[in-house]
Amino acid sequence: MTDIDEAVAVWTTEEGVPTRLVWRSTRYRVSDTPTVWAEICTWWRPFGEHRYGVGTLPREIGGWRFQATSERGVAHVFDVRHDADDRSWRLVRIFD
Repeated sequence: MTDIDEAVAVWTTEEGVPTRLVWRSTRYRVSDTPTVWAEICTWWRPFGEHRYGVGTLPREIGGWRFQATSERGVAHVFDVRHDADDRSWRLVRIFD
């Protein structure tokens, strides 16, 4: 696993599920089912240190993890995050 913080281009379905990615001038097609990873909502974080016994903390989509394969057959597992404010995608991690 390698932590990365790079801009990438991501294409999604109408529901927001990734289908393609361009990273370092190479186009990758999603070759498995993307998985959502969730994190605690930003508006809840000031209260994050408290322990709660009932229910769960509110969560939002933190990003997506998916395997994608290039036209040459090179596959990686990518973790990407969408920044709604900047309307951009960031590559967070890559697994070889």
